[in-house]
Amino acid sequence: MKPRMDLMSSELGVKIAKRIASVNLAIQESPLPRATQDLVTLRASQINGCGFCVDYHTQEAAAAGESGVRLHLVAAWRESTVFTEAERAALALTEEGTRLADAHHGVSDETWERVREHYDDDQIVALVSLIALINASNRLNVIVRNPGGSYQPGMFAGMAS
Repeated sequence: MKPRMDLMSSELGVKIAKRIASVNLAIQESPLPRATQDLVTLRASQINGCGFCVDYHTQEAAAAGESGVRLHLVAAWRESTVFTEAERAALALTEEGTRLADAHHGVSDETWERVREHYDDDQIVALVSLIALINASNRLNVIVRNPGGSYQPGMFAGMAS
């Protein structure tokens, strides 16, 4: 599979990527646990079929110490015992927030209440922002057909500067 274009080959593409990286940095520095961030980005990327982002987020999560078992079970989190109740709430919100077009009611009140039980306001701001950001990133990469398989952990370190 060959990408349709390299978004980073244009000045505008680099400028947009830096802005996205800056928002991502703010989320990474938030009180939302890193493990939750990794699970959320991986799950949304799986749903959206973004090979590049699945590769990226799997590699980064593993480099940060996430277990292979948990990474492999993200796609089947409902049928798995390795996630906390807080992580399950975040994953449910991720799925409902990612599948907005598939669910005419959007995010359910039940899912929202589960999230509110486990996260404070700042964590929820980070979680909702992360879900929106990863969905945007997935769409950018899917549209231009960026393939997975070549990402190396830390490859984009310093992009936000």
